[in-house]
Amino acid sequence: MRHSHDDFDRDHHHHGRGTDHHGGGGGRRQRFFGHGELRLVILEILTRNASHGYELIKEIESMTQGNYTPSPGVIYPTLDFLQDQAFITISEEEGGRRKIAITVAGQQWLDENQEHLEHIQARINARCVGFQLRKNPQMKRALDNFKAVLDLRVNQGEISDAQLKQIIGVIDRAALEISQLD
Repeated sequence: MRHSHDDFDRDHHHHGRGTDHHGGGGGRRQRFFGHGELRLVILEILTRNASHGYELIKEIESMTQGNYTPSPGVIYPTLDFLQDQAFITISEEEGGRRKIAITVAGQQWLDENQEHLEHIQARINARCVGFQLRKNPQMKRALDNFKAVLDLRVNQGEISDAQLKQIIGVIDRAALEISQLD
């Protein structure tokens, strides 16, 4: 049985921001989760305790250190999918709230995808570190400078394959040097 967004959210008034908000100007924002990844994250949260839609939103916001707040328009269709797959059950509580719990099949699917979940969690941690770094004024200035120079060199004029190869080499060497800092 499918439930509308209103069924889940009738007693909740917070609707999240729906996009990851990592500052900066316009342009298309990078998605925080790849296709299907939010399903694994939700199931993992449900292994710790049964929950409600609003609590899942807050837990994901907390997990990403406030850098991503999924909107009800993202959470509830995902819950519908998980319920259709029999990975979760949704039961009515007093007051009209709906309690969400993982099923045996959901736990099994989560177990089968444990390695993928670990990659998702590592990426969340790395992105949270990145968000923190970009709050440092000197780091922000250095990154903005890097992006501006790269934009000028790569996007504003003709660039040969040899020049592109040199630029990639500089970036790779910088990454290696940073990774080897004590």
